[in-house]
Amino acid sequence: MSHASELALLSSIRAQLDDLEQRLVALADSFAGTPDSQVAAELFNAERALRTTARSVDRAADALART
Repeated sequence: MSHASELALLSSIRAQLDDLEQRLVALADSFAGTPDSQVAAELFNAERALRTTARSVDRAADALART
């Protein structure tokens, strides 16, 4: 069974997660080494969570592609 539209949607979501991850890192970097370094730490935590989410989306897409 073809799941082309679902795979395309997952690919789009994955691209958006990549974009958000890059934006979070850029923002976190701007706070690193400042009195607001706690902000940077929390943003880097959010970036790590997005990376984990992206891996889950990748696994879901792989599983869907095998069906």
